Amino acid sequence: MQKSFQILPLLLMILVSCNNNKPEQNIENQGKVKQETVSVAPKIAGRIQEIKVSEGQQVYKGDTLAILDVPEISSKLQQAEGAIESARGQLNLALNGATSEQLDQLQGQLDAATAQLQFAEQSFHRMKNMYEDSLVPAQQFDEVQSKYKAANAQVQALQAKKLEVVKGTRPETIISARGQVERAVGAKNEVLQAAKERFIIAPADMTIESIALKNGELATPGYTIFNGYQTSSTYFRFTISESRINAFHVGLTATVKVPYTEKVIKGKIASVKQLPRYADNTSTSPNYKIGESIFELKVVPINESDASGLYANSTVLLNPNPAP
Repeated sequence: MQKSFQILPLLLMILVSCNNNKPEQNIENQGKVKQETVSVAPKIAGRIQEIKVSEGQQVYKGDTLAILDVPEISSKLQQAEGAIESARGQLNLALNGATSEQLDQLQGQLDAATAQLQFAEQSFHRMKNMYEDSLVPAQQFDEVQSKYKAANAQVQALQAKKLEVVKGTRPETIISARGQVERAVGAKNEVLQAAKERFIIAPADMTIESIALKNGELATPGYTIFNGYQTSSTYFRFTISESRINAFHVGLTATVKVPYTEKVIKGKIASVKQLPRYADNTSTSPNYKIGESIFELKVVPINESDASGLYANSTVLLNPNPAP
């Protein structure tokens, strides 16, 4: 009976020894499925009027993700349209010049000023003769002479104004009026563009991962509302030790296997770069030696459709022997 108890520990040691002789799985060949992240934020501030997608939903480029409520846009649009009408009125006035009624009115003012000039001239000559005969004081003569000069100046001013009106508006005035119209139209286009920004559009085919706001909440410019993964940008990321990195080069063909399935994906090594920190390693239990540098290997599928259906950050395995 004692011999039986002595044989049992021996058998257990043999079993453990055989178990330890089994080849260990190379954890270093493990990698992760990666997809480019997409963050969608509004350009203008407004309250969320409607969220049109849900988390986990697949959306396509151009789809409407949400609609913002921006009541200030309508009032600014009215202001812009009013500015356009005013500027166009000034431009038409500059192009068409004065009307016949305005010319008649100006001619009437000129006739009245001419009549006043004639009366002032007659009064001046009479007063001059009387002044020379010492019949009136110098003060009275100076007042009549001043009125004569003022009437003459008024007639000359009205004649110049009539000449300007007859010749038409100056080219500079027309150019300035046309510039005011273009400025007002530009302001309206700016408001219309802001109105389009009420609709938050998907920039690419993507899977919605998270939605930060709900209906009625305030969205500010640049604040990310939707986070997701770009479905057409799937690639594989592996961490390779310094002792094995020389077997991999950019452009080599690599075989990637999806665990628990029979799916095998052909890919190309797109980049090889050294990781700055050991913590950037993606393997859960790496067996690298202390002091070894760690490199990141990026493998891109040759056919994008082969990688469809894979989840971001899921585990994949790399064939340790890439083909040239």
